[in-house]
Amino acid sequence: MRQIKLGDITVDVVFKDIKNIHLSVHPPNGRVSISAPHRMKLDTLRIFTVSKLGWISKQQKKFREQERETRREYLERESHYIWGKRYLLSISEQSQKWSVELRHRRMILRVRPGTDENKRRSFIEEWYRSQIKQEARLLIAKWEELMKVKVSRFFVQHMKTKWGSCNYDSSSIRLNTDLAKKPKECLEYIIVHEMTHLLEPTHNTRFTALMEHFMPKWQFYRSQLNRLPVSHENWIY
Repeated sequence: MRQIKLGDITVDVVFKDIKNIHLSVHPPNGRVSISAPHRMKLDTLRIFTVSKLGWISKQQKKFREQERETRREYLERESHYIWGKRYLLSISEQSQKWSVELRHRRMILRVRPGTDENKRRSFIEEWYRSQIKQEARLLIAKWEELMKVKVSRFFVQHMKTKWGSCNYDSSSIRLNTDLAKKPKECLEYIIVHEMTHLLEPTHNTRFTALMEHFMPKWQFYRSQLNRLPVSHENWIY
């Protein structure tokens, strides 16, 4: 990977077997990247990037101003989210296996007495992962039929830099555990986005046309996802 430096902006450059230049500014920190054809010279890309500095600055400002979640400590009456709705955490200590239950705007975490913050966090993250898996199975089956593609496997994990990813060669996709905190339509958008990469690996005009065909409101869902509070960590779309 090469880089272009323009003042305080660093642009990551990746050369690929594509026809056009693709410039991206990634949330949450405004990282800038360019995918370019192999034949393109770095000086040409520098000139192109200079012409887009106004747009880049606008996008970076938007991401800097995006609301951040406060750090969670997994304490009584702390706010937690599932599918875009806010719940107050309630800790119930009892001698049985951990569990999570939603009841009347409360997220009840049942744990053994003395369970520390790290364990509570791991239990809730595991529960989030199970919620994503349950919804993703249904959504993937739905879109496999509509898109005429097949997802060989999907994985759910904590991802610091992306909402999702696709491995074209293995026909597998990965989903960020934090999607369980966002409205379900955001999860569906990410799934359709990654499944579209099984038809078109790059973010070219064909990819955009396919997204418009399968999900005409995809840009609305993308902006909705990127407007919502992100994790307190510095961790795209």
